[in-house]
Amino acid sequence: MTEGAATVAAGAAGAAVAGPDGGLRCPWALSAAEYVAYHDEEWGRPVHGDDALYERLSLEAFQSGLSWITILRRRPGFRDAFAGFRILAVADFTEADRERLLADPGIIRNRAKVDATLANARVLAGWSRGELDALIWSHAPDPAGRPAPRTLSDVPAVTPESTALSKALKKRGLRFVGPTTAYALMQACGLVDDHLADCVARRP
Repeated sequence: MTEGAATVAAGAAGAAVAGPDGGLRCPWALSAAEYVAYHDEEWGRPVHGDDALYERLSLEAFQSGLSWITILRRRPGFRDAFAGFRILAVADFTEADRERLLADPGIIRNRAKVDATLANARVLAGWSRGELDALIWSHAPDPAGRPAPRTLSDVPAVTPESTALSKALKKRGLRFVGPTTAYALMQACGLVDDHLADCVARRP
């Protein structure tokens, strides 16, 4: 089997695949050019800070039903539209801002998701500083109990921890935070490390 054929076969099996620099990566990271930097530099890296976590939570909600590349390519537009995802700023958005968002081609103009993002900011504006960070990170599982996934089939879509996080966020009044969205948040923000065992971006 040629090197190229071996790479294709590995990707089809969900195993790590050689990237442009020869380093092995999670197969999804090579499906679009924008993914490589996101995969190597952001995904699975610990994220802290209420505003930063609000942004990730909001973008994961917008991603529901769509591919992540759609969101990633529009992230600059989302940041412009939602005042950099500063919770206190978004909490002050008016009905005119809502209509502006629903007409903005730079984001996903889904009424329910826009409304949820605005409502979540208003809820979070009443929380103490650091409270969202503390709540989310309190649901991080013990990494010692999570063997590194060998293939994509070893990576779950939902876990007991993401289900518990979803329930905790919903109980506090947040929307669009189902267990699958909560687990995607946990992956993106480094609560879990789901880079494959052979991936160059996996943390030691």
